[in-house]
Amino acid sequence: MEIITALTRAKRREKLINAIIYFVRNTKYCHKLKLMKLLYFLDFWHFAQTGKSVTGLKYKAWEKGPVPPKVYHEIDPENNPEDFEKAFFVERKEIKDTDKYYFKIQPKKKFNKNIFSKRELMLLEGISDLFRDLKSKDMIRSTHFKNSPWDRTKQEKGESEWIDYLLALDDEQGSHTEEDIKDRQEIENKLYDILGEL
Repeated sequence: MEIITALTRAKRREKLINAIIYFVRNTKYCHKLKLMKLLYFLDFWHFAQTGKSVTGLKYKAWEKGPVPPKVYHEIDPENNPEDFEKAFFVERKEIKDTDKYYFKIQPKKKFNKNIFSKRELMLLEGISDLFRDLKSKDMIRSTHFKNSPWDRTKQEKGESEWIDYLLALDDEQGSHTEEDIKDRQEIENKLYDILGEL
C-alpha cells in the first residue's frame, strides 16, 4: 500500500506542477495569491464532479480565501523545493512606492498535457478562460460566496481551519452521498495507482 501511496503522491505532484505551468501561461496577473485560488477551483470543482481532487492538496480557510499552505510556502524563492526550482523561476518583485511585494512565477518547462484526463484538461482551460483577465483581488468574491466550502469552514470551524472536500458537494437531487464518495475515492485511488488514469 505504501508503494501505491507514493505513486499517487508523485502523480499528483506532477499534476500540481503542470497545473501551475498552465495557469501561469494562460492567465494574466498569475502571481501567488491568484494561483492559490485557481488551484482551489481546479481541485474543488473536480472533486464535486468525480469525488477526487486533481492535485491532492489540502486547503485552509484563510482570511483572504482558501489556500493550500504547503504550496503557498513553497512558492517563495527561499523555500522552493527542488522540483519547483526545476519547473519555475520565482522572483520576489517589490511594488513601487509601497512596502508590498508579490511573487512572479515563470515556467522553465513546457506544459505536459499527457498526464491529465480530458475532464482535468477541460477544467484547466475553463478556469483559465473564466479568470484570465482578473487580478487576485477581483477573484475574492468568487471564493467567498455564502455557503461555499471556504465560507462554511469559517462559519462552522473558524478561520485557518482545514476545508473538507466533502463541502464541495451540493444538496441537489442526484448528488453523491458522503459515503458513496468515500467508497468511490478508495476504489478509484487504488485503480489510479495500479493502472494510471485512462
